[in-house]
Amino acid sequence: MLKVKPHPEYPPEEGRYIRGNDASPVAVAVILNCDADNIPLELTKLVRVGAESGAALSGTVQTENIGFEKIICNIVANPNIRYLILAGPESEGHLTGEALKSLINNGVDSKKRIIGTRAPHPFLYNIPIEFIERFRKQITLIDLQFVGDPEVIRKGVWSCYQEEPVNFKGYTLYDIGAYPEEPLSGRITWRVTMPWSVPEDEKEKEALEKAKELLSKLQEKYGKPKK
Repeated sequence: MLKVKPHPEYPPEEGRYIRGNDASPVAVAVILNCDADNIPLELTKLVRVGAESGAALSGTVQTENIGFEKIICNIVANPNIRYLILAGPESEGHLTGEALKSLINNGVDSKKRIIGTRAPHPFLYNIPIEFIERFRKQITLIDLQFVGDPEVIRKGVWSCYQEEPVNFKGYTLYDIGAYPEEPLSGRITWRVTMPWSVPEDEKEKEALEKAKELLSKLQEKYGKPKK
């Protein structure tokens, strides 16, 4: 099967993940339902098993906006990734699993809101529609949410590597080769603290641009605020 080189900047977004084999056809996303500095051992083990089994990327995801945007940017930069294994529990605050399934099944509306999810802030404002649609076309979701057995994750990754189709948990899996388009590379463009509060009309957009210009001028004059 055809394999290609990822974009030179792959993976463009940082995050809580392990980079594995760039030619791998699968990535693993483990839902995080706790503070990032207090990740339970069982979730850490799922991430590690994903990487050890040969996933291109294996890590955690917590939020249904910035978290998804990072995953999308990294996956579309590597056309070899054709499957995404979803594992771990649900995040009660973000409904991350439900939102990801809705994104892949339904896409987003004109305001880049994920269609069909009850998640509180399912907006992907920081990346182009092109990236979202490419992600949806490039990958097949393997839903192993609520599966806590690392060996099941390992078998799922292994199944994606096979030259001949194999049955795994109702999925027919094998390495189908790279997605037949060039890798896309881009980063999140606007790192807002409340991505769901973006302007809804031209007047609000104009006001936002003026505020950005004023902020830029103030930073040039007085320097950026210290953290």
